[in-house]
Amino acid sequence: YVIQRVKLKAPHVLFIGEIYQPDRYEEYTKTGFDYLYDKVGLYDTLRGVLAGERGADTISSCWQSLGNLQNRMVNFLENHDEQRVASDFFCGDPYKALPALVVSLMLNRSPFLIYFGQELGESGMDSEGFSQTDGKTTIFDYWSVKAIREWLKDGYIPEIRKIYEKLLNIATKERAISEGSMFDLQYANPFSESYNPKFLYSFVRKEGSSVILILVNFGSMNFTADLFLPREMFLYFNISDYESITGEDLITGQAESYKFCSQNYCKIYIEKNSFRIIKFSL
Repeated sequence: YVIQRVKLKAPHVLFIGEIYQPDRYEEYTKTGFDYLYDKVGLYDTLRGVLAGERGADTISSCWQSLGNLQNRMVNFLENHDEQRVASDFFCGDPYKALPALVVSLMLNRSPFLIYFGQELGESGMDSEGFSQTDGKTTIFDYWSVKAIREWLKDGYIPEIRKIYEKLLNIATKERAISEGSMFDLQYANPFSESYNPKFLYSFVRKEGSSVILILVNFGSMNFTADLFLPREMFLYFNISDYESITGEDLITGQAESYKFCSQNYCKIYIEKNSFRIIKFSL
């Protein structure tokens, strides 16, 4: 009742349901919620992968379980209830969470939520009066966020914010990410000497003539991945094989030649706790 009344006067207002029961997702979307928190799905999965408790291949079954609701979910790595990724209770380092950030931001067309100070590497390790030291930013005390406070005072822009800025601009400006379709490559790349699905996760986004291949590494070692691109992907996107094609690394801007075909492996080097975002113009 409330949602419908508000929408009549302010149709631009978005309602996000903080519902953690997947069996009730349909109910919430039918009653007017624009989006739902994907907490028990993608958030819990990515946190488990970052903690080494789950393999990266579990991301596939996670998004597949949502069906047609996938783009109605809100993806995030932090919110008011969760521990900061940079806290000692989570990653202890905001850079280690970057592979999860890329997946959460670019896997689908879902909106992505950034919590206050996340892009500055806020650790949430203050000992507030009520909340105490729990890796969260208190929602019970009169308090200020250290990373925000220092940023506003000194104008210092940490390197982590520059990375967030670049990734967010890619996600919003590249139509293959903001509007395109997705093909999960994980099923076609089982364990091998050059691809460990416990740590590596890969997928492709496409819109028009633009194809973006994304590979992330949750592990603590570097890989030279031999990535197999299945024939089903080329059929799904209705694109041709390319024995040799130039791909642009959207982070570094460097161009390199790749094998982009179902008859051979696409070789990609990726460092530990990092990601590669490579754009092909077909």
